Amino acid sequence: MQWNTARFLIDLNRPKVMGIVNITPDSFSDGGQHATTAAALRHCETLLKEGADILDIGGESTRPGALPLPLDEELARVLPVVREAVRLGVPVSVDTYKPQVMQAVLDVGADIINDIWALRWTEPGVSTAPAALNARQVVAQHPRCGVCLMHMHREPLTMQVAPMEGDVVPQVLLFLKHAAQALHGLGVEKNRIVIDPGIGFGKTVAQNFALLARQEALLGAGYPLLVGWSRKSSLAAVKSSSPGSVTALDVHERLVPSVAAALLAVERGAAIVRVHDVRETVQALDVLGAIR
Repeated sequence: MQWNTARFLIDLNRPKVMGIVNITPDSFSDGGQHATTAAALRHCETLLKEGADILDIGGESTRPGALPLPLDEELARVLPVVREAVRLGVPVSVDTYKPQVMQAVLDVGADIINDIWALRWTEPGVSTAPAALNARQVVAQHPRCGVCLMHMHREPLTMQVAPMEGDVVPQVLLFLKHAAQALHGLGVEKNRIVIDPGIGFGKTVAQNFALLARQEALLGAGYPLLVGWSRKSSLAAVKSSSPGSVTALDVHERLVPSVAAALLAVERGAAIVRVHDVRETVQALDVLGAIR
């Protein structure tokens, strides 16, 4: 199984680790730590030394309650980093939902578009030429780039105000099938597409863990699975073995739960895990690989 991207054929027969590079002042976990071009590039190099297979660069926080970032500001954050990161010899993914940013980063050599909106975002106030179609066209018109389509309920500003209702697994599966098929219908080869259930994006804690417990059902969509549990708040809501107690973990205390969730995701068929803590995740996956 391979993921075809702009410059690389990524072998997914071994699980891959995607290292998170947030060029943001306000991301929920590491906001402000890598907010300059120089700091972001140093972080890219660190993640590669720790074993990252893919770099995922993002300039806009999409944490619950986040406000949209103006286009020019996102471009100013992301483009200088991507220009340099593509020289590091690994696949470079860009986490964006804006078609203008997609086109700009692909033009400077990015390999993958990672979109929380699954290429369906519509710019407010635009009634003609919907941006969702433009985003699909940006990807479809590129001859080789990879794409990750993620499920999100509502939008970052409101997604946790009114989360999904009912059995989340079939809803997410159906959405991802339709999103991938729509892109495939525009001529994008199936081996360029991976899907992401969107842990934490408009789901309750119980729904997030249902997606993990029954994750293998999502493989029924027919596409490789990318999963991002790293430092998510649901990991701090897990009851311990003592009745009535809860692990009240700060975001920077979620390393062990994050690695555990990544391992469980891979055991249940995830091909790629998107993480902050690359070294520890790689080490844990090496142990898992030794018994496979």
